[in-house]
Amino acid sequence: MTHDPALARPLGAQISHMLKDRGVDVIFGIPGVHNQEMYRGIEEAGITHVLARHEQGAGFMADGYARATGKPGVAYVITGPGLTNIMTPMGQAYSDSVPMLVISSCLDETAATKGQLHQMKDQRAAAETVCDWSEEARAAGAAYALIDRALMEFDTRRARPKHLQVPIHLLEAEAAAPPPAANQELAGDIRRDELAVRRVADALKAARKPVMVLGGGATIGASLYPKLAEAVGAAVFTSYAGRGIMPPEHPLSFGASLARPESARVLNSADLIIVVGCELAEVDLWRADLGSDAPVIRLDIDPAVLATHQRSQDRVVLGEAYEIMEAVLDEVAGHTPAIGWDPHDIAKTRDRWRAEVDAERPGIVPVCDALRDCLPDGTMIYSDMTQFAYTAKEVWDMDRPGHWHHPTGFGTLGYATPAAIGGAVARKGKPTMAIIGDYGFHYTMQELGVAVELGLPLPIILWDNGKLKEIEESMVRAQIAPNAVVARNPDFCKLAEAFGAYATAPKTLSEMQEVVRAAFDANGPTLIYLTPDISNAK
Repeated sequence: MTHDPALARPLGAQISHMLKDRGVDVIFGIPGVHNQEMYRGIEEAGITHVLARHEQGAGFMADGYARATGKPGVAYVITGPGLTNIMTPMGQAYSDSVPMLVISSCLDETAATKGQLHQMKDQRAAAETVCDWSEEARAAGAAYALIDRALMEFDTRRARPKHLQVPIHLLEAEAAAPPPAANQELAGDIRRDELAVRRVADALKAARKPVMVLGGGATIGASLYPKLAEAVGAAVFTSYAGRGIMPPEHPLSFGASLARPESARVLNSADLIIVVGCELAEVDLWRADLGSDAPVIRLDIDPAVLATHQRSQDRVVLGEAYEIMEAVLDEVAGHTPAIGWDPHDIAKTRDRWRAEVDAERPGIVPVCDALRDCLPDGTMIYSDMTQFAYTAKEVWDMDRPGHWHHPTGFGTLGYATPAAIGGAVARKGKPTMAIIGDYGFHYTMQELGVAVELGLPLPIILWDNGKLKEIEESMVRAQIAPNAVVARNPDFCKLAEAFGAYATAPKTLSEMQEVVRAAFDANGPTLIYLTPDISNAK
């Protein structure tokens, strides 16, 4: 876009033109009287707008789009309830390090005037509770600068959502065109700490039974980690977000099994643990810490992560994991590793843990296996807070990283359907699938209309166990009489058909495989209704 200060437009239109100039092709949102000026320039700028049915759906679509592309997901929402409705997706994006830019309108003045449409006491501060930062632009130049700040931070820091609000009168006012995009040159080698590289490499070469714990922050350049594991004889655990970094059935891989209680014993048998791009959070471990006395080296881009679980024998390295570990791999080239880990023992341990998962949630593992075996190559999966996903995350090995997305940290229900829609919008011609539970489907089922409207070939696996079963089981373990865990469900297939979607309820695993394959070739979404009975059907 040529910068011409004389090319004045209302600021709302200029923002869309600026976003297009910065590489934004899709915006998710809902227009209203307060943010309609933001819609003035969308078509003129050549941006695709996806109309959600609820701002929560718009936010999850932006999240799903961002996870599929690595580019920021952008959403436009109105003042007040539009912003509060999207705060749940913002919280999820914050937990899971997803680049999302939410731009909202805001009232011009709220201190002296009360009773205005969509009025809040402090809208900006409310948004700030669930995102990296929330700022108000009080001039056109400030809006442009804050957008560029957000986009640059997405490229250079841990990706987390940002919120920009612009007063209504400013959106309506004429504004000069934004400045052209600056030429950014991010010098990666400056971030590589050569002393840190040597220390990590020396520690790995000296260890007899090293372990690597790889999280979502290690998915960039993931192909180096199997090579590094083999070069130094390191066993590997991944977090749920790190699945796919190690190839399926790799002899040194313990899989995504950090939450298995026995993993603490395995980790305690190591003499060095390298943690790369993993928070070691409650939702990674489901215990207070790794449970190991071995020295730990942690690599992460976020100082806040490195400040947790610190012990005197541990070391921390702040920086880009890929750049540092690529250099470490070069340093250990030619090293002869100690034979500390027995692949046979690792395989037996994984088999035992798989059996534990199957016993904890009976009947789901065979369905996971059958579903995995019928998917096209490169399928990207978005899952929800449902027992099916909890099981799959432990037993379903991915053949590549960054292809299973789950609302891990914030743990919100209703994520999968709209997030998969955002992913499918981003991945035209590539297979995308949603997995959601019966209760979670209620939260965002209206977004099924968006998938129909867009003609997305999206299989939606709906797992219906007739209740909040995970909560029921938790209550029983806590010796609480289960209550408030059963809700009346609709006929989900008829509901999907009412939206104009396809729907089917296969009775056997082979039937399920057939309808899943067909769903990827359909001209719209297909709801595939499954119950636990399917695992026992012949």
